[in-house]
Amino acid sequence: MENDNPTTITRSAGVIGFAVTVSRLLGLMREQAIAYFFTAGVSADAFYAAFRIPNLFRDLFGEGVLSKAFVRTFTATELEEGEEAAQRLASRVFSLTALVLTVLCLIGIFSATPIVNLMTGGKGFDSQLNSDQEFGLTDKRSLTVYLTRIMFPFLILVSFAAIAMGLLNSKGKFGVPACASSFFNLGSLIVGVWGYYVSRELGLHPATGLAVGVLIGGALQFLVQVPSMWRVGFRYRPSISFRDPRMRQVVRLIIPAVVGAAALQINLFVNLRFASQGEGWITYLTRAFRLMHLPIGVFGVAISTAALPNLSKLVVQDRLADYRQSFSYSLRLIILFTLPASVGLMVLSEPICRLIFEWGKATDFDTQQTALALSFYAFGLCGFSAVKIVTDGFYAFNNTRTPVIVSAFTILANIVLNYVLIFRLGLDHRAIACSTSCTTTLNFLVLLVLLHRKVGSLELRNVGILLAKVLVSSIIMGTICSGMHSWIEGWMDVDSVIARLTGVLVPIIVGVVTFFGSCKLLSVKELGSVLNALPRRGNPS
Repeated sequence: MENDNPTTITRSAGVIGFAVTVSRLLGLMREQAIAYFFTAGVSADAFYAAFRIPNLFRDLFGEGVLSKAFVRTFTATELEEGEEAAQRLASRVFSLTALVLTVLCLIGIFSATPIVNLMTGGKGFDSQLNSDQEFGLTDKRSLTVYLTRIMFPFLILVSFAAIAMGLLNSKGKFGVPACASSFFNLGSLIVGVWGYYVSRELGLHPATGLAVGVLIGGALQFLVQVPSMWRVGFRYRPSISFRDPRMRQVVRLIIPAVVGAAALQINLFVNLRFASQGEGWITYLTRAFRLMHLPIGVFGVAISTAALPNLSKLVVQDRLADYRQSFSYSLRLIILFTLPASVGLMVLSEPICRLIFEWGKATDFDTQQTALALSFYAFGLCGFSAVKIVTDGFYAFNNTRTPVIVSAFTILANIVLNYVLIFRLGLDHRAIACSTSCTTTLNFLVLLVLLHRKVGSLELRNVGILLAKVLVSSIIMGTICSGMHSWIEGWMDVDSVIARLTGVLVPIIVGVVTFFGSCKLLSVKELGSVLNALPRRGNPS
């Protein structure tokens, strides 16, 4: 199947984007349930901190390195050696992943206490649990250890799901893999709510249901892709061979690429340590970043996932001119969608957080603190999304060294900036969101310059022109959204459900129409490409 033209990339990204949107919305529903049942300063903090450990690997493997390294090698193997060799490679990757991650999982379970102490060494986790929250535990840190041990096997499940996604993407199948994460969120939501009540009956902490839900959701995320793998001809046969040159290639790509793609995740790890200084900080940052997950997934992950197999194929076929054109187009798509999303999140941060999270045990103070974090995260939305595609640009050349070096510098910059803002200037959790956005954007810009030098012109002049036009349109949109929300808030009761929905949905709808109209007036041709791709049939999924 040919997929190296802009329209096909747009259409494939649209399929992925729709599926990811459903997944992200289910994820927000799960966060709503957590906000409803658990207080930000105790149980929610403990769960988010515990989930951060396996989720670090989920973000690396589930939407990152394992899948992309596999796509690159699987695609080359199929083109150069045939279908049978590619299927054999897939079986060996499954087997080696199961072996390595089972060992890693066991180490994590038995070492949960020192790991949690390392990650949450701040005074915010020293608080004692109330008598009605103990269930055999003593403080927030011991609750975090308990939940971490339950969730560690999630590593194996999500890694299997990542390999399955890579295999199906390589076959041009994008819809089912993109939908798989919806089953994770759905499973963790249903089991989490059900487990809240059942755990009490069993004498367990109510957050146990959340942890078990993560495991059930991870299993569903993998299993839902199994029928599609069968239909494309995959048959698993247990096999491990370290002499297989293709297997070695996958390993060579994975090991340094984990470090290279880990800038954001290690930053989050470091941020968790800083965030443990205050009560509720982890919850506010996690909820804010969960809102960021929607545009990052819909635009950044979707476009990156659709573009990587194409970029890899163009490099294998030595079509560098087409590679440059495809990369530039993908980058422009990300800017077209993420820049207005960034402005919209900053302008409507508080009403959005109030609508989604301020129910049950969540308070107005929680809403304000989450909105502040969201505003600073939103500033870096374009960088969060664009760094994925520029990293893919290097992966297509089997170049993982450059992202490793650049990521190392940005990680150090994040640590220094966090320390200065929190311990020297006395800022709260907003400092963590600010430093993460700044360093991730820096990571993207440096990689973009280096890739430009490596492959020649990336049509950056066209990128700059688009950036200017989209920025103007986004500012107009943001101004209208802000005024519209203030007008609605002036004559409606902000505590009612209808008022909250109206105060968010109406400004968003008006803002989208305004943005598209402004882009049309400014002759943004990329918008026309997107609109032209929508009505066509022949979906690549």
